[in-house]
Amino acid sequence: MKVDVVEAYRLLYPRPVVLVSCMDPQGKRNIITLSWSMPTSFNPPMVAVSIGLQRESCRMIKEAGEFVVNVPPSKLVREVLLCGTISGRNFDKFSEAGLTPAPARRVRAPIIEECIAHLECKVVDVVRTGDHALFVGEVLEAYAEENFSKRRSEVLLHLGGEEFTTPVK
Repeated sequence: MKVDVVEAYRLLYPRPVVLVSCMDPQGKRNIITLSWSMPTSFNPPMVAVSIGLQRESCRMIKEAGEFVVNVPPSKLVREVLLCGTISGRNFDKFSEAGLTPAPARRVRAPIIEECIAHLECKVVDVVRTGDHALFVGEVLEAYAEENFSKRRSEVLLHLGGEEFTTPVK
């Protein structure tokens, strides 16, 4: 079966979903739902997230130079979908989604309290990749719920579009 190259990236799904939180230098906070994230280095520990150039979070992370990768459990599927479909320019996604911002340990951007793991990152490189920016972040701090290894099966997977491994109820 031939696949349109514009849609070829969907052959890489399902992918883990993360909620990336950020805060610009003026103190405005935001959340973006992403499934385009990956580890890039063991030493030093680094991860990368790919964000559309037109997204508010792209601007905010460029300005602040930091972000937090938050791992949501599957029970947050509705909140994940909401954070991926409304713009942070027009809405406070924390309030709209009913998610709780909490202080991070090493960066200004907040963590999302309802998530089961967090990676606090400082941007060390930005690569423009067509209509996206790939933010490479050095992981400054990483932590998870005590029972994270038992809850890893609850990690939400994105199937593409508005489809997830857990149905939106």
